[in-house]
Amino acid sequence: MSEQYPYQQQPQYDQYGQPVQPQPPFPYEPYQDQQQYTQTWEGQTWDTQYQPTIPPVQQPAEPAPRRGRHAQPAPDQPWQESAADAAYAADTAYLPPQSAPRHGPGTASVPLPPEVPMAPAPAPAPVYEPAAAPASAPADGPAYSSPTTVGNTRITDAQRARAEGRSPIIAPGMRPAALTAVLALLLAVAAPVGPYALAVPLVLLQAVTAAGWFRLNGMWPARQGIALAFAGGLVADVALLALGREDAPAAILGTLGVWVLLTLVLQLRSHADPDERMYGLMATVASAALAILAGGFLAAPPHAVSVGAAAVAVAALARALPLPSAASVVVALLAAAGVGIAVGGLVGIGASGALLGLAAGGCALIGLRVASYDYPSRFVHMTAGVALPLTAAVPVLYLIGRAVA
Repeated sequence: MSEQYPYQQQPQYDQYGQPVQPQPPFPYEPYQDQQQYTQTWEGQTWDTQYQPTIPPVQQPAEPAPRRGRHAQPAPDQPWQESAADAAYAADTAYLPPQSAPRHGPGTASVPLPPEVPMAPAPAPAPVYEPAAAPASAPADGPAYSSPTTVGNTRITDAQRARAEGRSPIIAPGMRPAALTAVLALLLAVAAPVGPYALAVPLVLLQAVTAAGWFRLNGMWPARQGIALAFAGGLVADVALLALGREDAPAAILGTLGVWVLLTLVLQLRSHADPDERMYGLMATVASAALAILAGGFLAAPPHAVSVGAAAVAVAALARALPLPSAASVVVALLAAAGVGIAVGGLVGIGASGALLGLAAGGCALIGLRVASYDYPSRFVHMTAGVALPLTAAVPVLYLIGRAVA
């Protein structure tokens, strides 16, 4: 006897190791895989006339659509096993077990490729906006703007004052004015005593003048230039004490000429850039000239020194009062003239002291204005703001003092 089996194709697997539904080579009949297969015998049997017939399986009225590999039931409908699923399960019962079990009737689990973790998207960079500037500055000092992330927005006090419509010029104030008044009173008291007594506060004035001028021009530290200018003032003092008041112009001008030549020689030997050498030359010459000029206190008449120094002291104090600019200038000049009259009566020049005091007060205001330029530092106020009012008044004291003597 020989038995005949219906067509069975070897199982095939896809790239994921899952079984693929066999496809017959002959024309496929609809729902052939859903028919029940039976065994038939050829040859001698016990009864060759009788062959049992098996009724065919009733087909559904409407065939269910073929589900894909990843088909799933609708979320709102429960899963119902159909006849096709039952036939497929019976047909593949003999197949060897697979690596991946079935998760549901008629549905093969297909392992997906491993997921590659993706880096989270970077958060957008925060945008910083500068805070609004304060409406008004506090009374104890200038206000500064808040820091930002774009560039350097820190500006100087002078630039801020110009942007806000204010004047970038600040006067030294009351403390430097008080120091000026103390130094002026020392000069006024020492002048009648003698030239050697006058030289003591004069040396202090020349040192402050040399240091303040360099710092006022933004050149700091400038030890060589300050020392050179101060040395010029000391040489002028020695020359004036040696030659006397009669030859004072020659002593001052001769010392100034020698110091200008010495400054030129030193700057030519410098290895700095040409622009820096030019700045250093101008600052050193100007500082030496002011220090040498301050020695003119020894050349002026003693009564003129007393009147002029007192007028400078009062003018500096009046200018530092909290008054409007124009009003403080007028008050300072009137106070200088009044002190000139009072001190002039004490030293014997009478009403001529008013002219001398008024001129000395005007020169003191000019010196204060130079020391107040463009928001200078506190060191400038304590040096140039103290020395320049007295140094600027020396030519007036010499010329007017000899005229009214």
